[in-house]
Amino acid sequence: MRLCLLAVVCAVAMAAARADSRPVSPPAPRRDVLIFAASSLQTALDELAGPIQRATGIGIKVSYASSSALARQIVEGAPADVFISADLDWMAYVAERKLIRPESRVDLLGNRLVLIAPRDRPVKLAIAKGFALTAALGTSRLALADPAAVPAGKYARAALTSLGVWDSVASRIAAAENVRAALLLVSRGEAALGVVYFTDAVADAGVAIVDTFPSATHPPIVYPASLLSTSAPEGARVLEFLKSDAAWPAFAKQGFTKPAQR
Repeated sequence: MRLCLLAVVCAVAMAAARADSRPVSPPAPRRDVLIFAASSLQTALDELAGPIQRATGIGIKVSYASSSALARQIVEGAPADVFISADLDWMAYVAERKLIRPESRVDLLGNRLVLIAPRDRPVKLAIAKGFALTAALGTSRLALADPAAVPAGKYARAALTSLGVWDSVASRIAAAENVRAALLLVSRGEAALGVVYFTDAVADAGVAIVDTFPSATHPPIVYPASLLSTSAPEGARVLEFLKSDAAWPAFAKQGFTKPAQR
């Protein structure tokens, strides 16, 4: 009996030793979080990539485009983790198709709308009801993000309509695919004036701000953010960082504001 018991003990010990000697699979590598973000966020999010990595150990990759283009890509199956839109409508478009995690949604930022001109061709013009926008354009054009779909263009059209000047410039619009493209048209001197977000204007040394549109002339500019239904677990940690006090200085530096209360 003792010999049998000893043999059993030896067999168990040898099996345990063999098990301990088997190679242990390393944990799956943590993948970068993919953020789909409105073009106007590019400067701030590029600056935040390093702080996010240091604070969370997670890298980010960001795809920048108009909110409308990004929303359509998500609906078509693009596997992003976080969506940050420049308006509420395109977030609603994605949400209605059950492609976000509603409990994660937050109004992240606000912004302002400004009239810009090339820095080497400054314009003096005060924004007011019926202001002389057409005369200031001369023979040139007014650069906007596409007012039919892109948030910055929609806000611009609302503001110009409210001020009673949209009809006089509607045929003079240089419609761009996103707000950064509209900014570039003015920076290069291809358009005499443009309407962009304040944060875009301060990011390009080639333009000067002519004046700021009164907030009452357009709907509040709100940037909602949400995890997508395809988000990896790391996405939640990145979104939490973007909502935190640690992220705010980078947004404030670019001129973003706290979101308007709804």
